Amino acid sequence: MGYSTKKIWYFDKPGSENTRDALKIAKERAEELGIRYLIVPSTSGETAKIAADVVRGSEISLIIVSHVVGFSQPGVWEFDPATAEELKKKKIRIVTGTHVLSGLERAFSSSPKVGGGSRSEAVAEAFRRVIAVGLKVAVECTLIAADQGAVPVTEEVIALGGTASGVDTVCVILPSHTNRFFDLQVREIVAMPRDR
Repeated sequence: MGYSTKKIWYFDKPGSENTRDALKIAKERAEELGIRYLIVPSTSGETAKIAADVVRGSEISLIIVSHVVGFSQPGVWEFDPATAEELKKKKIRIVTGTHVLSGLERAFSSSPKVGGGSRSEAVAEAFRRVIAVGLKVAVECTLIAADQGAVPVTEEVIALGGTASGVDTVCVILPSHTNRFFDLQVREIVAMPRDR
């Protein structure tokens, strides 16, 4: 029987103070494994700028996944337009897509007229509570990136996630499209907060 050993990093606490370290860890594991794509969530663009700085000069393709327009308030995209332009000039792709583990279902579950939870929200909550909020974010961003055609579903990617802002979770994932969710494989949890 074959096996391999890998280093895993555990942050003492979740949060944005882990961002630069998580990105360095992600870049290092991507280079170790020959992974070409790094998926990073960024709401305002701040994490995206740090990611761009960390991967600068490498062969890694950086994919930034942002909230959709209207996520926090109708008609508003939270991503800083100047940062978006700066990233596009550097040939860094920004994708947006509806959160696949909530999206339309959250409209039903939060409605006083309909109420109740959904299966996809149960999956999201399980990721958040049993493993880490960042794992839920990393999986969701991978699905969004695959659905937008930003990453292939035939090779592993490194995906990051965070707990509120910044990133604190790093995973190796074999992507899938949302409609084939159960084909997605989290192959490694490279870094995560130990106390969540």
